[in-house]
Amino acid sequence: MNSLVILISTLIDLYMYVLIASAILSWLVAFNVINTRNRVVYAIGDFLYRITEPALRHIRRILPSFGGIDLSPVVLILLLIFLRNLLWEYAA
Repeated sequence: MNSLVILISTLIDLYMYVLIASAILSWLVAFNVINTRNRVVYAIGDFLYRITEPALRHIRRILPSFGGIDLSPVVLILLLIFLRNLLWEYAA
């Protein structure tokens, strides 16, 4: 049982890193630091979008609009941290 908890905790950690990478990439594209016409940048951006968007879409529907600021990755990361801590609390 402990191995399963460690595996799920590691997957949650990896998904949090993917969320952070997706947010940073979206900022870099928005501020024209990198260009999505580059095939590698486009492929990475498309992959990150496909992985993170299903979870973020549900949170964006619930959160009110804060102008141009998207707080859904922050909310999702906080929920994932809560889920991971809850998992460790009940598994121990």
